[in-house]
Amino acid sequence: MKLANNDIDMPGLGFGTLIPDPAETIRATRYALEAGFRHFDCAERYRNESEVGEALQAGMAAEGIAREDVFITTKLWNTNHRPERVESAFEGSLKRLRIDYIDLYLIHTPFAFQPGEDQDPRDENGNVIYDKEVTLLDTWGALEKLVDGGKCRAIGLSDVTLETLVPLYESARIKPAVVQVESHPYLPETELLEFCKEKGIILLAFAPLGHGMRPGPLEDPAVLAIAERIKKTPAQVLLAWALQRGTALLTTPRTAARAKENFDVSPLPDDAFNEISNIQTRQRFNHVVKTGVPGFIPRVEDTTN
Repeated sequence: MKLANNDIDMPGLGFGTLIPDPAETIRATRYALEAGFRHFDCAERYRNESEVGEALQAGMAAEGIAREDVFITTKLWNTNHRPERVESAFEGSLKRLRIDYIDLYLIHTPFAFQPGEDQDPRDENGNVIYDKEVTLLDTWGALEKLVDGGKCRAIGLSDVTLETLVPLYESARIKPAVVQVESHPYLPETELLEFCKEKGIILLAFAPLGHGMRPGPLEDPAVLAIAERIKKTPAQVLLAWALQRGTALLTTPRTAARAKENFDVSPLPDDAFNEISNIQTRQRFNHVVKTGVPGFIPRVEDTTN
């Protein structure tokens, strides 16, 4: 998929690296690379950029894959929204990932947290401490400077609503190239997708399988029936649907067999595609868009004090 504002191609099928265990992160990243994945989605907040970087460097060397043939995304965390903190956070990700440029840098959520080393700052009552001294547009301006500097090829937003995206898009000097949000048949984000298509923004869907939540899209009767009919797995059906509607997507297979399965995606028949598009169930599995607190990342208590 061609990114707006430049001539960069982003693979539509990406590997999400949100894996809590360091050793499993390394194994799964290698499996994904070997299966054919060339887009790797990372984040400072996942606390495993070093492991992803280690796996990619070893895997690329073993497979003879050039850096320019791999697309690497990572994200700026909420505690680094102040413009003076952005470049340092970006350079930290570069160092941990062992690369000298980032293909796509996203603002992880539009919520600014109290700046500092504690990624999950809370008050005495357990409430998140937000940073009221910085706006999303302030942070975006710092990302634009990263693009100007040449080490960052494209920028975008994650966990954002259409209501937040539109004013930023209208004010931005460099327009967002990608918007990453939860999306699947239970949360199609149709209005956001239509806006993105109109403006040349790629919508990058995370949790396209429902993030393993049950009951979820993988157990939906329509999806199961289609999978049986066309001799594909329910996961392959859901990934094909996401790609066919024009979104890019992220999936996180943990084993070599699952990585091969998730990379083996072929188009659905029109009737099957339409049947999934007409599913009426509506459910959001990750409520990060409302608070900036990630729903899929376990909370880690600050032990520095």
